[in-house]
Amino acid sequence: MTVITDELPNDVAALKQLILKERREREAEAERFEAQKQAAIEEAVKAAVAAILRRYYGPRSEKFDPRQLLLCGQQLDDAKLNQSSIEDESGEELVTRRIKNRDKHGRQQLPEHLERIEIEHDLDSKACPACGNERCRIGAEISEQLEYFPASFKVLKHIRHKYACAKCDHDGYDPNIAVAAKPPQPIEKGLPGPSLLAHVITSKLGDHLPLYRLERIFERQKVHVARSTMCAWMRCAGELVTPLVELMTERVRQSQVIHTDDTTVPIQSPGAKQCRKGRIWCYLGDEQNPYKVYDYTPSRSRDGPAKWLTGYEGYLQADAYGGYDGMFHSQNVTEVACWAHARRKFYDAQDSDEERATQMLALIAKLYAVEREAKESDDDARLALRQERSMPVLERIKLWLDAEEEVVLPRSPMATAITYAQNQWTALNTYTTQGFLNIDNNASERALKRVALGRKNWLFAGNDAAAENHARLWSLIASCERHGIDPQRYLTSVLAKIGTTSHDELDQFLPDVWKVEDATEILEPAVGGALPSPSMDAIANIADVLRQSGKPIIDRNVVVGASP
Repeated sequence: MTVITDELPNDVAALKQLILKERREREAEAERFEAQKQAAIEEAVKAAVAAILRRYYGPRSEKFDPRQLLLCGQQLDDAKLNQSSIEDESGEELVTRRIKNRDKHGRQQLPEHLERIEIEHDLDSKACPACGNERCRIGAEISEQLEYFPASFKVLKHIRHKYACAKCDHDGYDPNIAVAAKPPQPIEKGLPGPSLLAHVITSKLGDHLPLYRLERIFERQKVHVARSTMCAWMRCAGELVTPLVELMTERVRQSQVIHTDDTTVPIQSPGAKQCRKGRIWCYLGDEQNPYKVYDYTPSRSRDGPAKWLTGYEGYLQADAYGGYDGMFHSQNVTEVACWAHARRKFYDAQDSDEERATQMLALIAKLYAVEREAKESDDDARLALRQERSMPVLERIKLWLDAEEEVVLPRSPMATAITYAQNQWTALNTYTTQGFLNIDNNASERALKRVALGRKNWLFAGNDAAAENHARLWSLIASCERHGIDPQRYLTSVLAKIGTTSHDELDQFLPDVWKVEDATEILEPAVGGALPSPSMDAIANIADVLRQSGKPIIDRNVVVGASP
């Protein structure tokens, strides 16, 4: 409050009242400012707590409800739902959960490839209750029941026959004793066969089953295999497949675009109170080099990806980790940012700034709507659609970011989201320059889920060498799943043969090559007779694979699915 000197009263009492009034106004203003400050702090704390609770206890889905757009100007309960306008604004089709899941109910047909065991049920008495004559059979009612036969251990007894020359032995000479050769084993003089070894690997690294639980499962069949023994088996298997993983690494480095991400893995430290954190990195090749390769580093230093990507030239899609910046400046590597990362920051800012967050999520939804429409298109058509539809949306997003950056509170979640998008803006636009690039890096995040699920079960790796071994075996299992291959069957085949395979012939064990070659073979089981003949559906599926490869499949002298 400003007081003009000429207007001040001459009365002392009046002056005191004027001073007291000014003091009270200043105190009230200070209290209002303090209350606003305290409210802002409380709001920020509530938003932070809500974000933490949602992270640990809330749903993981970050789906955006397009009806949230109505909250920007009016209450949802008072608004009339205009489906067409909401779909246009959000870029998403409104579909209720009930309709979406309606087709998933009901019993599914049992697969045709399962073995059928017929169990006949007949009448105890066929006599007619009316006349006493024997009733004749007029048909049958057939129903199917799914049953489970637990896996079982078998012992393969290798009998190596020995031969000697009786004449030379009788004449006092060397009898020239010879013993039949034993097929090479994945672990020489070791107990496990290839199938058991593949089962242990798949159970731990594919199904996230700790070895101590697997030990208990084996105990139920009266077979004791110590977890330490199985750990040693996995180490030997990891060393055996190292050349194959190196070959897959070389192939991934030839990709036009590589997706990469990293996550932590606890490493046991003897004498320490808690585990230290190592890093598992994943590198995903493109469609011409369709493999997922994992790598381990003791820390998150930039030396890890820099060493793995030495000599690589192309596009690298990753998060905003600064360790990649050196490659973007020194190598011919183009940065492709992830819109899912940028979107997530705006999604997390909803608790403190719902209106702005909802506006940005709606704009980003338009970008993803274009991607869904272009999903089945070829690269040229996808690129044309992005240039036509996505570029205008990106221009709107840029204008929005520039405008809101000036008015949001510094250090708020919304300011953090805007700053991230502004810093990554060039890389966030790179995907619109090539049709084969993706809008986000979700593929590599999904690839790292197996690590996150595993560490919640087996908790930690024993040392750096064990973590490196896990990364190699993960590379094979994940690449199998990418091609729809049973990892246990694949690993059984690889472990049985790779020890006697030269380096020049390792490409036969690449998952995509192995899948095609496996489809052309009639496999004979290790014990027992021949496998049953495949069903016509199975033959048709195999034929589709072979038509793409140009190879015929020969089954009992009948050529099926040969290329014309």
